Amino acid sequence: MANKNVKSSVSDNSIDTHLISVINGTRRFENIFQSLTRMILGDPKMIERVTVNGRNTYDFKVFRTGPKHIIGMFDEINSFVSYVKDAAEGGSSKEMAFVLIGEPGNGKTFFVDHLSSLYRSFIAKPDNRRYTFRFKNLDKLGGYGKITSIESQTYEDPMILGLNLFDDKQDNINYLSSLGATEKQIETFYKNYRQLGACTYYIYSQIKEYCDYNPDLFKEFIEVVPVSVSESRGTITGKYAAKDKITSSAVDLLGEESITRLLNITDTDNPYRFDLRRGALARVAGGGIHFADEIFKNKKDLVQVYLGVIQNRTIEIEGFKWPLDSLIIATSNNSEFATFLEEKEQAPIVDRCRLSYMSHNTNHKLQEELTAYAIGGKEKTTFTNEKLHIDPNLNYSISVSVVLSRMPMNDKLTPVEMMKLSAGEVAGEKSIKTLSEVISDLNTDPDITKRFGQKGLGHRNLGRALQVLLERSETQEGKCMFAGDVFKSIESIVLDYVQDPNDRIKYFNDIKTAKGLYRKNVMSAIFNAYMNEPNAVEKDVLNYVNMIIGIDAKNLGPDKIWTYQDPQTKKLIPLKIDETFINSVEERLGLKNEEQKQSFRTTISKIYGQKMIKDPTYNFMDNNELVKAVTDVRLKSDVAGAGSLVGALSNRTNDENQKLYNRMLDTMIHKLGYCSTCAQKTIEYFCTQDDAN
Repeated sequence: MANKNVKSSVSDNSIDTHLISVINGTRRFENIFQSLTRMILGDPKMIERVTVNGRNTYDFKVFRTGPKHIIGMFDEINSFVSYVKDAAEGGSSKEMAFVLIGEPGNGKTFFVDHLSSLYRSFIAKPDNRRYTFRFKNLDKLGGYGKITSIESQTYEDPMILGLNLFDDKQDNINYLSSLGATEKQIETFYKNYRQLGACTYYIYSQIKEYCDYNPDLFKEFIEVVPVSVSESRGTITGKYAAKDKITSSAVDLLGEESITRLLNITDTDNPYRFDLRRGALARVAGGGIHFADEIFKNKKDLVQVYLGVIQNRTIEIEGFKWPLDSLIIATSNNSEFATFLEEKEQAPIVDRCRLSYMSHNTNHKLQEELTAYAIGGKEKTTFTNEKLHIDPNLNYSISVSVVLSRMPMNDKLTPVEMMKLSAGEVAGEKSIKTLSEVISDLNTDPDITKRFGQKGLGHRNLGRALQVLLERSETQEGKCMFAGDVFKSIESIVLDYVQDPNDRIKYFNDIKTAKGLYRKNVMSAIFNAYMNEPNAVEKDVLNYVNMIIGIDAKNLGPDKIWTYQDPQTKKLIPLKIDETFINSVEERLGLKNEEQKQSFRTTISKIYGQKMIKDPTYNFMDNNELVKAVTDVRLKSDVAGAGSLVGALSNRTNDENQKLYNRMLDTMIHKLGYCSTCAQKTIEYFCTQDDAN
């Protein structure tokens, strides 16, 4: 049959139309792994090389799209992409499930839900749409009662039917050739060949027999239809959450015998008597994603069902088989997985899983984005429906608190140094190489919970802390979520939700450290408010950096004025080098002799050279010690010491002090993003000695 003649003689939803469309490239025939590979790796511009914790890796931008996208998870995403690509290329991964294991609240379910959402959007595009087929006019066959049409229960692709149209493989190859398929195309099609499902095969055999094996006649019984992309119906992407031992049943996964169908079907041997779509697997069997939430919480017989499905990629009921094309992705928390492993007889299922241990996010900059999700994008209001302000320091305070809790104790690095290096920031003289070594050492521990980032306060605990902060009468009455109050909220969450006493002690110490970092932020804000300029501290820090670079310049004249090029504007800027200021800053940093000072200046110059090439906007504000030293020196030189400013702000009995207080308050409210409540509370906190060390 010639290609042109076929086109003119078939309808839009006929099997021939679909096969020709696949051959011509307007429709696709690919398995789930090939579709996902194309979705993730299809556009080279959406793949980027990045450095995470001192190690080069890849970032796949498809996961970073959408208003509430995935943040971090670099190692886990790389593992998943590698697994999918290997399966798409026919590797051993195609016979495995992908299982994410980790602590509660670290984003496992969020990752799978986002992946499913991306895949639904991808499949909904016309070029990527999936198709299946149904058998119609069954009333002509007889034996099906009031059932006149039957859709493939496992959403088999029409090309699967095309590869099984005739009993003999060569007849199928000849037929595809007659529609215009090349030898190479046919070879590619057969790489994804699978047999028809039990009920499809049974009904199709009846149709062929009824039509006396005449292709022109039996093709009239076949109608191609698009697969609906429905989250609520569980088609294309579906989820099965582990239930308790009484209510869970293999029926929820595989389906069961349907009484309604038995009332219509005369032949009780007909496999169509089983309603597969009663189970979760059949609805995603046509190139879909099946999400098994907390897979190891299921009772043993369900885990055995999963073993069969993962290994054989078939739904099997009473000897009948239905091949499926699904990605099976599962989650489990550490404790459930550990309990499961103790039962040695369950080893085969673990052997069939690609395990990925998901850690908590350890980058506090990325954590601030996650915290923004928890805070919410909508405008917040009090109980009395008045606008609720959010302290500019709130996000930072709660983010560093939870990230510090995720840093394991180590002799080489303090939790703050780990946190800074993990975020690509400066941590004194400690290098990213040290962090990389620490992570390598920790990740060799057979106890998963002792590995880097595997233990700590999760996203749910962060959310609870924000809820406790909102409940506080101070928050409601002041109409502001004040950052200084959030530490008490986190402490209450640790008391209520952390059971291990050793973990509790560690987390309390981490919160104490976070308070110290918050105080440094407050010092910077107060100085900016005092100078009546939002970026006063930043300018002075950069002035110090530029001064120590310029002090050794050959073209430095007796007037000590050094001209440098601004990395952002590219303009030449004159700067007077103030050696008294330089020495004062370095004394505050505890640098006693000339050798220590020169070593520190060399380190800063090296950081300047490395950072400015990649990011001309880099401002050294991540170097807390340097920022604090510069702030202290400026406060000392301008107002005879921070203590004097504290005194002036605390004792407002004279007009001059009151004017200073009012001016700083005004700057904080109108230039620095504070409201009257958090501005006053921040100044009040600055005037105390709390968390000073």
